[in-house]
Amino acid sequence: MPMRLSPLTASALLLLLALSPAHAEPPAKELFGAVKEPAELPPRVHGFYAKGCLAGADPLPADGPAWQVMRPSRNRAWGHPAMIAFLEKFAHTAQRATGWPGLLFGDIAQPRGGPMKTGHASHQIGLDADVWLTPMPNRTLSAQEREDMAAADMVRDDKLDVSQNWSKAQFALVKAAASQPQVERIFVNAAIKKALCREANGDRSWLNRVRPMYGHNWHMHIRIACPAGETECQPQDPVPPGDGCGKELDWWFTDAVLHPRPGGKPKPPLQMSALPAACRAVLNAP
Repeated sequence: MPMRLSPLTASALLLLLALSPAHAEPPAKELFGAVKEPAELPPRVHGFYAKGCLAGADPLPADGPAWQVMRPSRNRAWGHPAMIAFLEKFAHTAQRATGWPGLLFGDIAQPRGGPMKTGHASHQIGLDADVWLTPMPNRTLSAQEREDMAAADMVRDDKLDVSQNWSKAQFALVKAAASQPQVERIFVNAAIKKALCREANGDRSWLNRVRPMYGHNWHMHIRIACPAGETECQPQDPVPPGDGCGKELDWWFTDAVLHPRPGGKPKPPLQMSALPAACRAVLNAP
């Protein structure tokens, strides 16, 4: 004879089903990736560069006197006000250092930060920004060009050194960025770091902030330090001493790194429970 459930037991079972993994909320990247506007809250960083969110974000204007924003359809040109102010000022510094008409800016952060559906593990708190190593043309790019234009690859096909696209201007750009006091890290491909180590003369202290990272063939990733007063911003550990041009750089050119074996289980996407508790309030704010 089939067992009959009382209304109370049935309600409890339905509650258990609702709380089961099959009914769990979507990954945090889906939730933050769906929001189109910033939280109407005072500017505030919550968490770490790769595990956090951002309230009160400002947009980087699509066009400036020394920059243009690329891939605008992604809606990732938002940042902490300190980062937006830094990028606007740095664009002029870079213009003087390189002789280029200006810079092409890639991703900064989503309107409320948080994990992105594609492309990045970091860029979650509005203090990271991608800067193309391709000069800005001396004209305003069309909307379609901003979506379709490809950046020049600065790394050779064998991944052992820079390509013919690398020049003194790219060197000057990276050095100018790494020399800014607000900058915490500059991430570039290991082949670019090798070229910087080879070409640097005189003061080499700025090389300490330039760190090799997978990818980053066509752009540099600028990360600035937690702004003053941002007590909920988790800082990054200090960079190791030295210019980073010795054995630690050699590791990046080993066969295991250049030609990794396929396979490996991907990390599960971040859930809201993994982010600072304040990120739920940021996500749900007007």
